[in-house]
Amino acid sequence: MRRAAVTPLPNLPRCFGGYELVSLLGRGGMAEVYRARALEGAHRGWEVAVKRLLPQLHLEPESEALFAREAALSRFLDHPSIVKVLDVGRAEGQAYIAMELVDGRDLAQILRRCRQRHILLPLDFAVYLTRVLLDALAHAHAAVGPDGQPLGIIHCDVSPSNLFISRVGEIKLGDFGVARARVAGRDAEVIGKTFYLSPEALAGEVTAEADLWATTVVLYELLTLQRPFTGSSPDEVFTAVRERRHAPVHVLRKDVPAALSRLVEQGFSRDRAERPRSAESFAQALAPLYDERVGTPLAIAAVVRGLFGAQEPG
Repeated sequence: MRRAAVTPLPNLPRCFGGYELVSLLGRGGMAEVYRARALEGAHRGWEVAVKRLLPQLHLEPESEALFAREAALSRFLDHPSIVKVLDVGRAEGQAYIAMELVDGRDLAQILRRCRQRHILLPLDFAVYLTRVLLDALAHAHAAVGPDGQPLGIIHCDVSPSNLFISRVGEIKLGDFGVARARVAGRDAEVIGKTFYLSPEALAGEVTAEADLWATTVVLYELLTLQRPFTGSSPDEVFTAVRERRHAPVHVLRKDVPAALSRLVEQGFSRDRAERPRSAESFAQALAPLYDERVGTPLAIAAVVRGLFGAQEPG
């Protein structure tokens, strides 16, 4: 989990289970995340991120089940580009997940800074980062349980705020299985953030293709600093998605190679057979479209330092 803005609270530091909570990193609709220090166990002395269910939700069975599912699925994932779960448990009546702490920024912060400064990210940065994201998704999609059977893990919330970039250029995907969004006027529950939902997800069909669609949206955003499908309300965004109403990337950024622009358009194709069939095949298609000598962790770290300087993360 990222190390975001350090927000000291009046009652911190304090002990919570086997952890000393040092500062609040962020709070969402279901959980809050703290920078913490492990006080015991195999990771004693480590700085970690502790994510715990909000106190008002710990008696709601649905919220408890969603949080437990994230913890259970994440423990089956062991990949250098996926935030590692170190511990799960309960303390003071609240469920928690302890994770590795990523010392850096999330991609949403990076894109926001680029927009503020009107700076386009280098093409090699965008393509390399997307390929690493796809490698992480390929691992998740292929994960199996203790019995060797496929788990069918789908992230369901691929978006810039869930992709973390460390100070040394490590890229890590986090936050599996918590976020939810509901389409107005439908009974089916749709998982993910509004701007990153696929047409099929809007119809209540959630498969690995949903992650590939969202990854294409992230790639588009990395290349142009704009989201492809927008609107003044969720319904307007959903209409734009269904109608594929967007500007091709090469229209917004002239230096995008034709092959890369075509790949993005394939990712948004109405014909599902034209889209990348898997995270692995998507990554392979991206491989020849960037310079491996330029798209590297060190280069990523240099770009982030250039955007934020020596400021504290956040």
